[in-house]
Amino acid sequence: MKKDGHIHTPFCPHGTLDPLEDYIEKAINEQFTDITFTEHAPLPLNFMDPTPDKDSGMKPELLTTYLDTLSQMKEQYKNDIRIHIGLEVDYIVGFEEETKAFLNMIGPSLDDAILSVHFLQWQGEYCCIDFSEEEFMKFANKVGSVEAVYDLYYDTVLRSIEADLGVFKPKRIGHPTLVHKFQHSHKEQISDEHRIKEILNAMKKKGYELDVNSAGLSKKYCLEPYPPFTMIDYAKSINLPLVFGSDAHAVKDLHQHYEKIFL
Repeated sequence: MKKDGHIHTPFCPHGTLDPLEDYIEKAINEQFTDITFTEHAPLPLNFMDPTPDKDSGMKPELLTTYLDTLSQMKEQYKNDIRIHIGLEVDYIVGFEEETKAFLNMIGPSLDDAILSVHFLQWQGEYCCIDFSEEEFMKFANKVGSVEAVYDLYYDTVLRSIEADLGVFKPKRIGHPTLVHKFQHSHKEQISDEHRIKEILNAMKKKGYELDVNSAGLSKKYCLEPYPPFTMIDYAKSINLPLVFGSDAHAVKDLHQHYEKIFL
């Protein structure tokens, strides 16, 4: 099986309008047997998106169209590739019940899903830590230091692993070192291998999969996958299930750096 398990779509408000068919046909041409479309799920209705562009999640009114369109694509290409219908669901501290209710509603319609942390809570405020290096540093100044943001991020990922989100909780944890995205911008050397291992061990204990996410290799201030190569090796050493994810928001990024990680 050759799978890309983390792919976005034209339904992403901060992505591109590249047609679904183009993603699928590229995957077929590159001999992938399985792909999962994992669009950003709509955010809880009572959660205020902290990003300046307010574009972190799919518009709720598009969710049914998204599912219906992927069902059509799944049938249309069934003889060429296995298409899995999924979502990337945000874990947001304080919104566990809303997320559980959403998953209970949508879960039966999904084949696959990812649970990711993009938002951190500090003193009642939220920050999207991967929006921009400027927003990241503003948040670091509020929290006290870059290292404090790292610790808060890993604490939140651990909470996502432990959270009771119901029977349809995603079984894969998304890009668990996303906090590294701007590491070559702030240029602080944070010793966090022990925290990453803590997360990977918790995932193993709870029976989760790891989203081995190649997108960071293309981010100018990251230049490594999420998690970094040494931690991918550690995940292999503890037999944690790995699923490659390109996190593509455009056809040109589909399957990016696959050969660097899985060959």
